[in-house]
Amino acid sequence: MKKIQDMTDEELALSYIDGNNRAFDLLLLRNQSNIYSYILFIVHDRETAEDLFQDTFVKAIAYMQDGRYTTSGKFGGWLMRIAHNTVMDWYRNLAQFHFVEANKDNDLSNVSDPSLVVGNIENQYVNSQTLKDVRRLLDMLPMIQREVVYMRFYQQLSFKEIAETTNCSINTALGRMRYAVLNMRRMAKTYGMTLQLSI
Repeated sequence: MKKIQDMTDEELALSYIDGNNRAFDLLLLRNQSNIYSYILFIVHDRETAEDLFQDTFVKAIAYMQDGRYTTSGKFGGWLMRIAHNTVMDWYRNLAQFHFVEANKDNDLSNVSDPSLVVGNIENQYVNSQTLKDVRRLLDMLPMIQREVVYMRFYQQLSFKEIAETTNCSINTALGRMRYAVLNMRRMAKTYGMTLQLSI
């Protein structure tokens, strides 16, 4: 018999459905960072992100216990769809499909990591400022566009996976990315930002 640590997420989900609670603990451990960072990036508030994270896993448990989980080889994608829908429900309840206020607690703090840029002190300063400007522009994007940028560049999902996760067509996902890039360029021009890294 396969050890629990060697099971895939799909096997763990089926094991949990069969009554093995340790399987769910391992599923949570494997997926919590990815799901939580996604939610935090979208909502920009740690307390709200924690609530939505818990709601996501409560829904996942309910779906599995109700027999509404079928193996597709993509447990992480299934879980991300639940997280996406949970965040969308929260936004609908707030009626906030407009710009989200930026704050200092942003999960993109790793973007300004000095180890990402090399060069002399002047280049490091320019690059640091450029990365801060990119983060500010991302924060000013509408939530739907910011979500696609996050999934594509920070979770490295394909547009097909983004479309499946957000329940839209690939063309819609591509369109959201296109508008995000156009909006960022427009805002950069408006604010006189140069978004080019020095080497």
